[in-house]
Amino acid sequence: MINNKKRTIAKFTIMEEFIEYMLQFGNLNKQQIRFISSKAIETELKKDAYFAEAGKVLKQVGFIVDGILRICYYNNKGEEITKIFIEENNLLYNLRNVPSTEYIQATTDSKLLTFSNQDWKEISDTIMEWDSIIQKITNKSLIQKLEKVSPLISQDATTRYLEFMKKYPTLVNRIPLSYIASYLGITQQSLSRIRKNIR
Repeated sequence: MINNKKRTIAKFTIMEEFIEYMLQFGNLNKQQIRFISSKAIETELKKDAYFAEAGKVLKQVGFIVDGILRICYYNNKGEEITKIFIEENNLLYNLRNVPSTEYIQATTDSKLLTFSNQDWKEISDTIMEWDSIIQKITNKSLIQKLEKVSPLISQDATTRYLEFMKKYPTLVNRIPLSYIASYLGITQQSLSRIRKNIR
């Protein structure tokens, strides 16, 4: 009984965070908020688990409440490349119903609020301002993604690492060094050397 109550409180808090975030981009009344809440599922994603896999159609929309995910792919040499890290207060979705070309993987234990694509469409069909809110969020995240996409290999490795520190000031102690090295296009040993040299 107590566990259920705890789960309800936790879900309410996560839901509140989500709604608070959405309200930065538009207005929702209490009835609309209740409707959105009825469709939301609290999801825990363990470190290294996938939210989306290449070759598969993503069947849900996710909002990151706590944790860090990364978008990655394999190049033609079979090497794993980290393209971008996605932090809290970001939406993950692909509503075009086509297979993903990349993986979305949890780099830490993460908590998300998820909606099935069908429920998300129902919210969109029911709440007039919903699409406008989502468009504003999409525009904001596109700008952020362009700023944070993995750096040019033409820069030297130390410069790339310093740029990473600027783009993601809170991530260094939260995610494995192997993922940071993959993002920078260098080996983990090289990254360790760079970190020692700039301390």
